[in-house]
Amino acid sequence: MITWAVKKFEELTPAELYAILRLRSEVFVVEQHCVFLDMDNKDQSCYHLMGNQDGNLVAYTRLVPPGISYKEPSIGRVVTSTSVRGSGAGKLLMKKSIEEAERLFGKVSVKIGAQFYLKKFYNSLGFEQSSEMYDEDGIDHIEMIRR
Repeated sequence: MITWAVKKFEELTPAELYAILRLRSEVFVVEQHCVFLDMDNKDQSCYHLMGNQDGNLVAYTRLVPPGISYKEPSIGRVVTSTSVRGSGAGKLLMKKSIEEAERLFGKVSVKIGAQFYLKKFYNSLGFEQSSEMYDEDGIDHIEMIRR
C-alpha cells in the first residue's frame, strides 16, 4: 500500500529531499541515460507529492504553480521506482497528482511536458496533445493539457 504526502519545499525534511533527488536521478539520469541538470531552481516554488511504501519513496511528482513552467499549473518530474512499475502505481500517482493540483490551484487546466512515448498513458487520464513534438535532453517530448 502506498501512503501519500504533499509538502511545500520548505516543509521537506533533509531525508525526504534526498529520497526525491535520488529517485529522480535513478530514473531520469541513470535509467534513461540522460545527462541534464535536474535541479532547475523550480523545486523551491513547488509542492512535492510523495508516495511511500514500506518506508521507501516509490512514486513522486512535482506540482508546479501557474506562471512557473507554463501559465497553467503543471505536474512534472513524474517518476516511479522500478519496484512498483507494472502495478498501476503510475496511474495512481497521476490521479493523486491531478486531485492535489485541483485542491491547490483550483479546477483549472493543467499543462504538462510529457515524454512522447507516454502519450497514450496521459490520454487515458484526460490529457490532450497541445504542441508539436520537440527534443528535450535527447528525448522526444510533447506538451499536453487537461482541461
